[in-house]
Amino acid sequence: MSPWFRQHSFALGAALSTVRKSPGSFLFNVLVVALALTLPFAGITLLDNVRPLSEQLSVDPEISLYMREDTPRAEAQALAPQIRAIVGKGKTQVNFAPREKALAELKDSSGLGDVIDTLGENPLPDSYVIKLEAFASAGAAEQVDAIVERLRALPGVESVQVDSSWVKRLAAMLGVLRLALLLLAATLGVVVIAVVFNTIRLQVLTQKEEIAVAKLLGATDNFIHRPFYYTGALLGLCAGAVALGVVALALVPMNEAILAFARLYASDFQLFPLGALEVAGLLAISAGLGLIGAMLSVQRHLARVR
Repeated sequence: MSPWFRQHSFALGAALSTVRKSPGSFLFNVLVVALALTLPFAGITLLDNVRPLSEQLSVDPEISLYMREDTPRAEAQALAPQIRAIVGKGKTQVNFAPREKALAELKDSSGLGDVIDTLGENPLPDSYVIKLEAFASAGAAEQVDAIVERLRALPGVESVQVDSSWVKRLAAMLGVLRLALLLLAATLGVVVIAVVFNTIRLQVLTQKEEIAVAKLLGATDNFIHRPFYYTGALLGLCAGAVALGVVALALVPMNEAILAFARLYASDFQLFPLGALEVAGLLAISAGLGLIGAMLSVQRHLARVR
């Protein structure tokens, strides 16, 4: 057995021995840290379930381009090649809608044909209906803005309307949620470090005499520090596991409520626990927070022990 492995095995054993001596205190600290971790872990689980749903939305924006009433028909139809050049190739459809056809469709859809006939003249302009190729994600809908600005600059164009605003609002809302979750996680991460810091401080004060004797016998600082590091990491790891367990259990009643709501929209959407890779990452983060808290506490308080 290599000296490095033997030293760390001893440090881990010493940390576990400290936990066994005061299991109640350790469990209480685990619960406190777990409470701080549960909320960001729940938010991460929610975003992990919503992200694929938002990315898989088939966003098929439709742009309506209206010509000025005084624009000649031939001039309006001549814009088709320029419009196709602006929107690009692929599955994009560019359809010219004469004002007569638009009026006939309005009569059929509204059921107010008699009322519209009383207007005398056709108030509708010639227009184009442009169906863009479906975007792979909500964020890609930002490309529509550049297309709309170029279409508005075409000669004879009165106005351009696009119906993909809801997609950009969805992307913006998810961005706000991610930022809020990041700030919340950072704040509660500081809370976790503070709890572990105080826990290790109490252990250092409790073992003050043992540490002093170990130093008199020639123990190095690293040898003394390692058990406290492992204790902090174990505290963070156990708290992370408890927080993930609480989130997984909370998904059961939440899914019952969500399923009842989703059925109203003919959907079977439900929340799933995080995958193995995500769980491992969160456990590593929680253990890392515990280790950071332990390191800060050890460096501050063990230096006073002589």
